[in-house]
Amino acid sequence: MPYAYSEDTLIEQTAIAIFKDLKWDTANVYQGEKFGMGGTLGRASEAEVLLQERFFRAVRRLNPDLPEAAYQAAFEEINADNTSKTLPDLNHEKHQTLKDGIPISFVNEKGERVEGKRIRVFDFDTPEQNEFLAVQQMWIEGKSKRRKRPDIVGFVNGIPLVFIELKAHHRKLRVAYDTNLSDYKNTIPRLFQCNAIILLSN
Repeated sequence: MPYAYSEDTLIEQTAIAIFKDLKWDTANVYQGEKFGMGGTLGRASEAEVLLQERFFRAVRRLNPDLPEAAYQAAFEEINADNTSKTLPDLNHEKHQTLKDGIPISFVNEKGERVEGKRIRVFDFDTPEQNEFLAVQQMWIEGKSKRRKRPDIVGFVNGIPLVFIELKAHHRKLRVAYDTNLSDYKNTIPRLFQCNAIILLSN
């Protein structure tokens, strides 16, 4: 049987193999993603870009002995969307938040309001203790119900930090920037609010 060239076989699968070598978990959700708790990625719908189950596992482990309200407040804060700010401003703000810890306030078991607490999301001291997941072909619902499907999104503790767009070798790399990335940022901007790395390759 002749070998069939495709972006998936020669480019995406090669990239996924690298992630596996780096001990990342991987998933391809082009078809059949199951939603809800215990689903494929733990998303409630295609509109979600943060993976709640992985996020909550991480913050409970890194910030033990806090009430559930504290963890929920942290998720709501990092997941908040402020449409009055530009995407670069939101990205910078959330970068600082993820680096320094998510500022929260909550009511403890005594009914007292606790202010000024910061929730750690990443284990910077022992990076191997974080949860790494590279997801291929994840459908994301954005503006006006339009759907986009990035080639690979890399999550760390449920936060989408890595965006990868892979083009076939005969396609100009500039297309990935001018066409694909620009369209993604316009259509599914929430994916880029916490983004740290964008990789475009052919």
